[in-house]
Amino acid sequence: MTPSRNEHTIAVSCEVRGRGYWSGRDVRVVMHPAPVGTGIQLVRSDLPSKPMCQASVEKRNDANLRTILHDGDARFEMIEHLMAALVGLEIDNCVVEIDAEELPGLDGSAAAFVAALRTAGLIIQSQPKRRLTLRERIYVESPAGWIEATPAEDGHTSYEYRLSFDGPSPIFDQTFTLRMTPERFIRDVAPARTFVTEAQAQSLRKQGVASHVTNQDLLVIGEHGPIENTLRFRDECARHKVLDLIGDLALANVELVGNFVSYRGGHNLNGRMAQRLAELAASQIPLTHISQSHRNVA
Repeated sequence: MTPSRNEHTIAVSCEVRGRGYWSGRDVRVVMHPAPVGTGIQLVRSDLPSKPMCQASVEKRNDANLRTILHDGDARFEMIEHLMAALVGLEIDNCVVEIDAEELPGLDGSAAAFVAALRTAGLIIQSQPKRRLTLRERIYVESPAGWIEATPAEDGHTSYEYRLSFDGPSPIFDQTFTLRMTPERFIRDVAPARTFVTEAQAQSLRKQGVASHVTNQDLLVIGEHGPIENTLRFRDECARHKVLDLIGDLALANVELVGNFVSYRGGHNLNGRMAQRLAELAASQIPLTHISQSHRNVA
């Protein structure tokens, strides 16, 4: 069994700049150190009142192809890559100022967030991190796929994604499994990019959506592979789905110990699993432990 750890924050502030996929707006993201018990707080620095939203599953809204958090005037789109970078590097407390509604798409991966956070450095804090060790199977499904969470007998967390499409697709069936450590996350998952098929890209562009996004800004997969681009991994698509899974499950706001397997899941199923995990954590973690880690953080 892996030992529990204390909470972490970053040593100094750092930033990432880019352009939103959907909005086309230039965006500045500034990540700041935060005290124990803060969790991940997102702040709209472009609005006069600087409204804040806690990054938790209770604030999550469903959206096509991305995850949205919303609390009053504070709305944030496509937060999953940032959240994956934070949980992948074991950063628990951070205030993130964003001067737009949508986070930058960057190259479609979490690599830029990871690079900035690694440069900022890590500080070990004084309170234990809330941890949920799965003791039972949790299963959520949709007509298209499912996600299963089971206990990890060796005490190490793993994430697996099984990618498969109905009918002909230029993207071949593939599976990727990550035995989670910061080093493996940085190397094997953080660089994996968002992908669409050529037909999906053409459909979006005809709708006037993401017309500024080029074939170099993410992976557009055609009949003969990536268009005007090159795969970083043969199974990069499945790896990116693992990235999304990690980022969405981070909204449960608890360190997870278990095995998580997704078959054709997406943001909706990820959110449903995160909700189940958050509910289980609230019912199982002793009140004294939650109090030590600031119960007011969802």
